[in-house]
Amino acid sequence: MTAEQLETAFTSKTKALIFSSPCNPTGSVFSRQELQDIATVVLKHPDVIVIADEIYEHINFTGDQTSIASFPGMFDRTITVNGFAKGYAMTGWRVGYIAAPKWIADGCNKVQGQITSANCSIAQRAALAAITGDIEPTHKMVDEYRSRRDLVYKLLKEIPGVKTNYPEGAFYFFPDVSSYYGKSNGSFTVNNGDDFCMYMLEKGHVALVPGGAFGDDNCIRLSYAASEKDLKEALKRVKAALAELH
Repeated sequence: MTAEQLETAFTSKTKALIFSSPCNPTGSVFSRQELQDIATVVLKHPDVIVIADEIYEHINFTGDQTSIASFPGMFDRTITVNGFAKGYAMTGWRVGYIAAPKWIADGCNKVQGQITSANCSIAQRAALAAITGDIEPTHKMVDEYRSRRDLVYKLLKEIPGVKTNYPEGAFYFFPDVSSYYGKSNGSFTVNNGDDFCMYMLEKGHVALVPGGAFGDDNCIRLSYAASEKDLKEALKRVKAALAELH
């Protein structure tokens, strides 16, 4: 999304801008200048709040993680959403947080107080250990993700008809696989992203997520949060299964 696209999307009914950086599903990262331009547009609309999802802030290969709340005028206009699942490998512990103007935080407390009491004490202590401990294990994990990204990128480029992006963060690819739509192996025809993922599950025993869930049915989401051995095997199966479509 560019600032120009955002400007044309605003209407009198717009209440909030929601975005993630690094992004799920594409792994894209907004640069400091891109966020500055977006902030400039938002500041023209005083009733709009920004909800910035920064859950992948540590898994960023660009070397520059910028929060839109850091720009002049944006601190009191931004709800920053974050948590421990990604950067501290605590998926399943379900510990997250927001940084927001107090009136918004108070409102969230009011709603949440009627839905759930709190995280369990064990998860809270684990989160405290994560955020106050040594960050070096996270850096090593990110180096490993960077290596896996490059491996998967190379393997995806070797599959005919697959157009792939080069992610700058998170641990996903969002390749365009639409060149296989309309093709069949004789018993199964792939017509869309849902079919593609079902075919891959049944034929290659590889689990993927249809891009339609993210607004683009030409694409599928692939996670590389797995071992290099498993990733090599998975892409080998994908390539073999696709070779049977004509």
